[in-house]
Amino acid sequence: MSDRRVAMRPFSWSSSGMFRDLLAGFVVLMLLVAMLRVMYMTPVSLYPAAGGAYLVLAAMMLHGRPAGQQHLGWANRVTLARAVLIVLLTAMLPQPTFVNDHHLLVFTAALVALMLDGVDGWVARRTHTESRFGARLDMELDAFFILMLCLMLVIQGKAGMWIMAIGAIRYLFVASAWRWPWLGSELPVSYRRKTICVWQVSTLMTCLLPWVTMPWSSLLLALALLLLMISFALDIAYLYAHARR
Repeated sequence: MSDRRVAMRPFSWSSSGMFRDLLAGFVVLMLLVAMLRVMYMTPVSLYPAAGGAYLVLAAMMLHGRPAGQQHLGWANRVTLARAVLIVLLTAMLPQPTFVNDHHLLVFTAALVALMLDGVDGWVARRTHTESRFGARLDMELDAFFILMLCLMLVIQGKAGMWIMAIGAIRYLFVASAWRWPWLGSELPVSYRRKTICVWQVSTLMTCLLPWVTMPWSSLLLALALLLLMISFALDIAYLYAHARR
C-alpha cells in the first residue's frame, strides 16, 4: 500500500532473470492446485483457470517493468508469492460449491496473502531495494485483492452485489481521471487513507470466517463501504479545491 509509481515499457524477453522468477511462480501455483486436487478433489478446471489468470499477471508484470530491470529482487519475489495465492483464490471463484464448502481454507489462504503484504515492504527496506515498480505492483495487487474478496463474499452469500462497490470504487476513481484529469493529480500521504484501507481489508477478511453470517456480515460491510465513500469524497474535494487554484 504505497504511493510509488512506475514507467511502463514494451514487453521484452530480455529479462531472463525476471522470466525465471515468473516461471517459478507458475510452477508453485500448479503445485498448489495439484495439492488441492489431491486433498479436496477440486475440479480439473481449476488448472486452466489458475494458469490463465497467472499468465495475464505475468504478462502485465513483464510489460510494466522499468527499462533495464532484469530481476524481480527479493521484495518483489515476496509480492509474487502473494500474487500466487491471490490468483489461486481468483481461480476458485467459478467454483461456488467448493468455496462454500471450504470457508476456512479460503480464509487461511487470504490471511497468508494479507500477511505477506507487510513482508514485502519490510524486505525492500532491509535490502534497500525499494522501487517504483515494486510499489505499483503492490498497489495494483492490493486493489485486485480487495475486488476478489468482495466477489468471494458474494459467492458465500455474506452480502449482495452491492458489496462490489468496495472493490470497484478505486477503479471508477482512476477511470474518472480520464474524463476529469484533475482527479489524477497526486494526493499527499494520508494516514486516514491508509487506516481506511486497512479497515476495508480487515472487514472483508473477518466476513470470510465461516461463523460470521448474515445480517452481521452485511452490517460490517456496509460500515466499511460508508467509510470508504467518505474517504474518497474527502480526496475528491481536496483535488477539486487544488485544481481551482
